[in-house]
Amino acid sequence: MNEYTEQPDTISKKPRESKNLIIGLLIAAIIILGGFFIFDHSKSNENLKAEQTEVAKVTTEKSNIQSSFDASLARLDSMQTANTDLNGKLTSSNEEIAKMKSEIRSILHKKNVTASELSRARTLIAQLNGKISDLESQIATLTQQNDSLQQNVVVLKNQNQTLSHNLDSTIVVKQVLEKKVDIASTLNADNISITPVKIRNNGKQKISTVAKRVDKLLVSFDVNNRIIAPGTTDLYVVVIGPDGKPVTTSDSSSNTFLTRDNSSQTFTAKLPVDLETAKTKNVQFAFAPAGHFKQGNYKIQIYQNGFLIGEKTKELRKGGLFS
Repeated sequence: MNEYTEQPDTISKKPRESKNLIIGLLIAAIIILGGFFIFDHSKSNENLKAEQTEVAKVTTEKSNIQSSFDASLARLDSMQTANTDLNGKLTSSNEEIAKMKSEIRSILHKKNVTASELSRARTLIAQLNGKISDLESQIATLTQQNDSLQQNVVVLKNQNQTLSHNLDSTIVVKQVLEKKVDIASTLNADNISITPVKIRNNGKQKISTVAKRVDKLLVSFDVNNRIIAPGTTDLYVVVIGPDGKPVTTSDSSSNTFLTRDNSSQTFTAKLPVDLETAKTKNVQFAFAPAGHFKQGNYKIQIYQNGFLIGEKTKELRKGGLFS
């Protein structure tokens, strides 16, 4: 009887223990899964933070590189603006710089830029700054040379002005000296004689002072100058009649010369004369008017080099009834 009653208790214990074991296993599995999820979530958070840190680092580096690039461009633009007249001499360097700028912009404009690309950009910016420094050095040299050239131009201009002033002064002095020599070399006319003559039918000449009997005036004079250069000079003889007007044998409009005061003077005859330095030359001149000689004074004036160098007057009288 007792054995029979113990069996149900034994049977009821086994299912209970199995159930507890399963529950325990489930609880352990839940705890393990919970721990795994917690660990996985923590790991994911760490990875996310690492990725966020890396993105922030790349972003910061990209921003720094962009700032460095902007500074280089500003430096380059300022240099080129200040030296536009020298840029043509630096074409090859400008082409290399343009290539570097293009590649750097290409990298910085990428949305998902890599660290290696940023490193490449940083290297290019360093090279760009080196090129800019070289350009600055070249431009400084060219500017210095240009300044030196401008200074030389200023010096040359000043020298030219000085030379021009000296030349002008020399020309003035030369002109003064030439004028003095010109005046000093003007001839002197001496021993002026006026002989009125009548030509007889047999061709012989007879001196007469009666106007109606005079056929021509024979004029003779000597000229000389101790410094005049050998050569030919022109003498102008002016015969002034009793009416006070020059007597000519042709169209008076073409028989004129300028005196030293720039006035026009009508001449009666133009006489080319060959001269030698410091030697006296005798000159003879015969004058016959288109009509008859008139009673009165005939003045003979001799001009050379625009100066009146000698003059003399001869009177032709009216004459008597039987003259």
